[in-house]
Amino acid sequence: MSLRIILNPRAGSGSAARGLPRLKAALDRRSLDYTIVETQGPGDASRLAREAIADGVERLGVVGGDGTLNEASQAYIDSQGEAVEGPKLGLIPFGTGGDFRKTFGLTRDLEAAVARLIDSPGRPVDLGSLSVTNADGEPSVEAFLNITSFGIGGLTDQLVNAGPKWLGGKAAFLLGTVRALAAYRNVPVTVAVDGKPFIEGPILNVAIANGQFFGGGMHIAPDAEPDDGLFDVVALCDLTRATAVGLTQRIYAGTHLTHGGVRHTRGKLVEAAPVFPFRHALIDMDGETPGRLPLTARVLPGAVVFLA
Repeated sequence: MSLRIILNPRAGSGSAARGLPRLKAALDRRSLDYTIVETQGPGDASRLAREAIADGVERLGVVGGDGTLNEASQAYIDSQGEAVEGPKLGLIPFGTGGDFRKTFGLTRDLEAAVARLIDSPGRPVDLGSLSVTNADGEPSVEAFLNITSFGIGGLTDQLVNAGPKWLGGKAAFLLGTVRALAAYRNVPVTVAVDGKPFIEGPILNVAIANGQFFGGGMHIAPDAEPDDGLFDVVALCDLTRATAVGLTQRIYAGTHLTHGGVRHTRGKLVEAAPVFPFRHALIDMDGETPGRLPLTARVLPGAVVFLA
């Protein structure tokens, strides 16, 4: 078995780099032939994952959080947003965010993560193919394993990524959300799912979910299954700040879908655009900010074999 590991030394405010000796010891106890490559900066995990595909690596491990895993997932689509066959993909969790692993009930335990990387047969999961408008106003094609959202989520990402990571995932995202609530104004959008109108009007946030959790543990899409060939689309509609704050605990608990200001549906294709072109709605994609509306999201069924 050929095994390559991509390590983001900056993940978790440097906890990934500090954990490298323990990781090597855990791998060496298995008498494995493996290589570890380190990212040098933003986006580098995508390049290293593409190199792993080109080299015919059978299993690819990612040491980091949701952002590093998202970067690696970019290698599993081509420039047109179509699926690319690649190695089985595993996660060794070190990072500010840990939302994707929560859908599978995975812990941060290092020995358990190494065992999954080596012993798991893998589970085919869906991949989201996303067409957006990037920060330069140009079209861009991205991939996402977990959740893409737009509205306050995009602004929250900007604030979290610019803020202190030592707080930890949940605290960092909660602080970012509070700050975003103070600045965000609900943006009028149109959203269609599988060609049928779903939303037309102001929104606080809309999540296009493959996994169940985002924002440092918010259970935004409690019914989502990452291998059912469908997105769960959850809209927090034209909520006031007070209502949004009051709903926060229900979102963490996953009991918000029955609230009158929340709408949800399922589908394979999501298209969204701002009603007014000058009102930008920023996009959150697995903790990153790839751009703004308009967007088109498509499901690529079973495109990644995840070592869960």
